[in-house]
Amino acid sequence: MNNGQGEPIPGSTVQIDITTVGSETISQEPNVVGMIFGDVGTNSFKFAVTGSIERSDYVIAEHPDCGKVLCQIGSIIRKTTMTLEKALEANPNDPAKDKVIATTDVIGYKDEKGLLQVPRTTFLAGTPVKRADPEFIRRILGLKDDRKSCAYIGQLKGYDMPMMLDINSLVQRHVSILAKTGGGKSYISGDILEELMKHGVTCIIVDPHGEYGAMRDAAECGDEKFGVEPHGYSENIIEFGMTQNDDVIPLRFTFKSLDSRDLLDLLPSSDSKGSLSLLTKAMDSVKERKPLYSVRDVIDELSSSETGKAYSLIADLESIDALGLFAERGNHISELIQKGKTTIFNLKGVAPDIQQIVVRRLGTMMFELRKADKVPPMMMVLEEAHNYCPQNEGTLCKKILTTIASEGRKFGLGLMVISQRPAKIDKNVLSQCGTQIILKVTNPNDLKAIAASIEGLTGGMEQDIPGLPIGTAMVVGAGIQTPMLVDVRPRESRHGGASVQILENDDDE
Repeated sequence: MNNGQGEPIPGSTVQIDITTVGSETISQEPNVVGMIFGDVGTNSFKFAVTGSIERSDYVIAEHPDCGKVLCQIGSIIRKTTMTLEKALEANPNDPAKDKVIATTDVIGYKDEKGLLQVPRTTFLAGTPVKRADPEFIRRILGLKDDRKSCAYIGQLKGYDMPMMLDINSLVQRHVSILAKTGGGKSYISGDILEELMKHGVTCIIVDPHGEYGAMRDAAECGDEKFGVEPHGYSENIIEFGMTQNDDVIPLRFTFKSLDSRDLLDLLPSSDSKGSLSLLTKAMDSVKERKPLYSVRDVIDELSSSETGKAYSLIADLESIDALGLFAERGNHISELIQKGKTTIFNLKGVAPDIQQIVVRRLGTMMFELRKADKVPPMMMVLEEAHNYCPQNEGTLCKKILTTIASEGRKFGLGLMVISQRPAKIDKNVLSQCGTQIILKVTNPNDLKAIAASIEGLTGGMEQDIPGLPIGTAMVVGAGIQTPMLVDVRPRESRHGGASVQILENDDDE
């Protein structure tokens, strides 16, 4: 690409004055970035590049039967005959006249019914390829621009076009957010939660790191490009946890909701695992006298009857009682779930087995109450999901989570799973997520799990995932029909998951 005087334009991605294919010379008219040549298929084709393009850019090619068809650049290569010896001798101010070739994936066109279709016959060699304008991209992909029913998460990468996720689809079809550590999972989940709170969607968040309470506070600054202004959500948030402060309400479950098998699963000592009959007898005895009872009541019953045989069991129950999680009367459901509010369950510092029992109790309650329509439709957000529903092992809460993933959509109970290890999440859960948000992932096993779970993922897109910059996500679902790259919008509220700074900069002093 030149400035009309034979000189390359600085900063252009690919620069060629004239590229010849056979005896045809490619036109340099505005918006034309190349011409189709060689073997041409219905799903992909190659074109010789004459303009400035990048991988993942959208282009248009005219089809003889279907009219304008939207396509996307999958890969770009530079063909050269320069040998190593010539390269060493070359003058850097006199670059070789290479040929640049782009391989393009066909996305499709809209038929007379408004459905996205792929041509059934090939394009013609010699057809010009043009840069796609935002309105054509929006129309062909059916992208919404409706903030009344959609969640604004950012802009289409390389285009000044807002990206929206349909909120009904988000909740009804479940969501997965996957990235390596530090890839921005919690950041974009916060964006989505901000949008859900704006729209009055009821949410519950399992927060093992105590990050989401920061959303009460506004971010330090906004962003004019994305149209984001600082805003805190203190009026929308309720927080429960194991420790008390001004913002966190003590979390308590009614002890009688546990049966003896549930309780044995929680006990730390292996010596207590064979005490099922002893524990069941003690709990039944207490239950006959008191409709509501505590861990302490069961301990007293064991102490008064069979102290010698129950020594290990009593010691383990003492440790459970010390947690303060179980009481005669736990939090009422009207406290835990309030229509249009977001409830955070802060499990920071809580042992993994206790976290699992909390997740099981929450999942079971929400599923049964939604079936009975006793709580509003809601989204259940599960951070570090691989710890609660792993692929190759069982946990106390795995069964209810797989049930929610497979059946929750029928009852208005959505699930958002967030993880840094996609390969370790139960495939029955991951496969049920109709909306998938992928940030930077480099582990080969995780990449395989992602590739197997996303429909419409092309080879070029799969190659993009390990190199995604922080702040860019690949998104599909909830109104986005094909995987698209999105520049994630800044947060309105404070992000509580930022990395701790080890060394202070001199500028901060």
